This record gives sequence, C-alpha cells and structure tokens, in this order.
Amino acid sequence: MLGVLAISKALETAAQAGLDLVEISPNAEPPVCKIIDYGKYTYQVEKKKKEAKKTQKIVHLKEIKLRPKTDVHDYNFKIKHAKEFLAAGDRVKITVRFKGREMAYIDNGKERLNQIIADTVGIAKPDGLPRMEGRNLSVTLVPIKK
Repeated sequence: MLGVLAISKALETAAQAGLDLVEISPNAEPPVCKIIDYGKYTYQVEKKKKEAKKTQKIVHLKEIKLRPKTDVHDYNFKIKHAKEFLAAGDRVKITVRFKGREMAYIDNGKERLNQIIADTVGIAKPDGLPRMEGRNLSVTLVPIKK
C-alpha cells in the first residue's frame, strides 16, 4: 500500500521494481492501480477461466413437435425419445403445432400436453404452464435430479 501517488511517481516505482503498473479499478476516485507482473497476471486469469469452464455443465434443449391429432404409435415413439433426452440430463421442449382450422381446438393440444406431463411425471417436471406462442402451444420439461 503506497497510498495516493502521481502517475509519474507510480510508473517510476513500477520500473524500479521491474514490474508493470496495472489499472484495476479505473472508475474509482482516485483510480486504483497495482504494481504486478502483467504477463503472470493474465496467465492466472486465463487459468481460472479454463478451470471454471471445466466444471460447468452445458444444458441442451431438445424439441419434440406434435400435432393435436398425432396417432398413438407416433405419440409413444416421440415420448420414448423425450424420456431418453431427459435421462441424459437435457431439457425437452414439447410443442403442439396447430394448422388452419385446428386453431379452434386448442383444448385438444392442452390435453395432449397434460398427457405428456403425466407420462413423464417420475422423470421430469414442467417448467411453468403450457403457453401459446403464435400457432404453437408449448411446455418445457426439466429433468428431476436424483
């Protein structure tokens, strides 16, 4: 802690030590600087970033699209894939798409989504209620951690 110094005095002190003068907080009054080896400092910052990147978990969002009149076999096939995605730890967005006059039967789509939520009750939980986005009715399922 050298206290408040003029810029020229701080640069001179850093040069005598064979180090760099690095501005840490430029918005402070007066600005805060440190006398450190800048190359070593940047190396440590990069090392911390790489270490943080190793420990982070990337969450993927998979989407499954249905229609209100999707048949039973196709429905079961798509639900099987949704369960596989959820078991792998991915989020799954289930979308019921309406075309033309199907917009009059949005209740069928809501029933279909509620059926999907009921079928995946032990594996996943819904992230909110089903909601309309234009001609699409969708809900996102989040895997339950064990």
